[in-house]
Amino acid sequence: MIILEKIHKKFNDVKALNGITLTCEDAKTTVIIGPSGCGKSTLLRIITGLIKPDAGQVKIYNQLLTGKILYDIRRKMGYVIQDGGLFPHLTALENITLMAKYLKWEDVKINKRVKYLSDLTHYPEQFLGKYPVELSGGQAQRVSIMRALMLDPDILLLDEPLGSLDPLIRFELQKDLKNIFSELKKNVVLVTHDLNEAVYFADKIVLIKDGQIEQEDEPGKLFANPKTSFVEKFINAQRSHINIVS
Repeated sequence: MIILEKIHKKFNDVKALNGITLTCEDAKTTVIIGPSGCGKSTLLRIITGLIKPDAGQVKIYNQLLTGKILYDIRRKMGYVIQDGGLFPHLTALENITLMAKYLKWEDVKINKRVKYLSDLTHYPEQFLGKYPVELSGGQAQRVSIMRALMLDPDILLLDEPLGSLDPLIRFELQKDLKNIFSELKKNVVLVTHDLNEAVYFADKIVLIKDGQIEQEDEPGKLFANPKTSFVEKFINAQRSHINIVS
């Protein structure tokens, strides 16, 4: 479980996060959404330990996210960013297995895990020897997902993972990701600006404005009972493109 308690963060004089308190449950998908600059990506980076909050605390499985245990906790997290973040000088396979080799996994274990992840993400094994520049956007993002899952982390964090893909590839990867979330039952935290995508994935949607949570709720409840005028406006701005699945 991820617990954020009264998280504050400023960059110069700009408040990125202003007292965020949030719990992300195991085997659930929490989607963080809001307009550009609202603080959603900053919040995700604080969960990873890449950014330290100015005030407040982060607990991962009842352990404070501090320097002493940060390395061990990070090994329990998989992290996917918008453009994949693959190392350009490494092949797909080398990107995927980098940490496993660093941790001195046996080759048999590595090969078995790569095979499983290739099947899970529908990534062709014959493309494992390709470099990132040789991959399409969808293929590169599948490699990034495989790399994030290689160590079988308890937590999967995704920051706008589909934002740069064209609509057809995005649609296909959305379906595959939802199946992955369902099969693996990890604690998933996903950042997006797309409300339709949030509804598709979320067990809980967390809508942020100006570094504060406006509302957190199940998708159906968010739409049925918006708690502020901003929530209502945000929903109405995208309503024509949204399908609520009960």
